[in-house]
Amino acid sequence: MPKTGKLFRLRRLSLAGDGRHLLVPLDHSVSDGPIVPADQWDDLLRALVDGGADGIIVHKGRARAFAPDILKSCALVVHLSASTAHSGDVHAKVLVADVEEALRLGADAVSVHVNIGSDTEAQQLADLGAVARSCDAWGMPLIAMVYPRGPRIEDPRDPALLAHLANVAADLGADMVKTSVALPWERMAEVVAGSPIPILAAGGPPDGSDLVEYGTAVMAAGCRGLAIGRRIFSSPSPRALVSRLSAVVHGRSPGGGADMSTNSPTDYSTIVAGVA
Repeated sequence: MPKTGKLFRLRRLSLAGDGRHLLVPLDHSVSDGPIVPADQWDDLLRALVDGGADGIIVHKGRARAFAPDILKSCALVVHLSASTAHSGDVHAKVLVADVEEALRLGADAVSVHVNIGSDTEAQQLADLGAVARSCDAWGMPLIAMVYPRGPRIEDPRDPALLAHLANVAADLGADMVKTSVALPWERMAEVVAGSPIPILAAGGPPDGSDLVEYGTAVMAAGCRGLAIGRRIFSSPSPRALVSRLSAVVHGRSPGGGADMSTNSPTDYSTIVAGVA
């Protein structure tokens, strides 16, 4: 039964039912401070939902405060990890919530952050494994946000390194992995080829270039979606930008229309069964 529950929830993370995802992380308010004024928070959420985001990622306190109509067509992912920019080690992440809390909030998935190469890597890996065990018990999908960050990382855009990170996520029990993108973007195909679970391309191009171009390139390389926060919520028109990115992810024109993607959808049943 838990595997069936996980499969149902994984499918809810893709509005089009094609196994592709546009997720918008909004957990930055813990790490960096407010992302919008408090009285604009609901407006931002509605813009993301109306634009076609498949899911939003927030901490548990934000999830408790949603207006009832906010997530009418959008999945909820509760982020379990935290740190702040004021810490003595900004790469150290700790667990601040658990799977049971996320379930009570109606979450469709949870996410955990791990910084490979950091001084606290060992504890973060242990936390990921523990959360994965709880996710399996409750039928909850797990998105691992695994990044190459810390004093031991020489090239955070190295495809071989990123492929290693994707395998860390898969081997410790994650259903999807969000990670950095290789440079040039096309080399993400090498990362995808080495990953047994779907990859979500994180953030946006480090040079600040066009997000739609970036999204098109990484989806063509085989990524199963995008997880972009800051460049969406700081945009003058988050709704319009989400609409354009959703079209890229799901292979259609911004106003709707036929699927133009050549990538086959993810078969989540094989991942849940542990054979993908």
